Amino acid sequence: MIFYSGRVQGVGFRYTVKTVATGFEIAGTIRNLPDGRVELMAEGLRAELEEFRAAILDAGLAGFVRDEQVFWADVKNEFRGFEIVR
Repeated sequence: MIFYSGRVQGVGFRYTVKTVATGFEIAGTIRNLPDGRVELMAEGLRAELEEFRAAILDAGLAGFVRDEQVFWADVKNEFRGFEIVR
């Protein structure tokens, strides 16, 4: 799970992350939080997730992110595909 903070809402952040996700073998969700952060939950191989994380910032989003808090956990296989949660 990653919590992104900064100017991450109202700038196409979630849509860009969903587009980036299509190039990776990961599953998960991304959603805006009421406190202004964006929550990304993703499952996959650790190396794939690390590359996905870097690709998100490389996709033009780094300038919007002030901080990212990363939390690793065991895979629970709770996701199918990657989607934006509203």
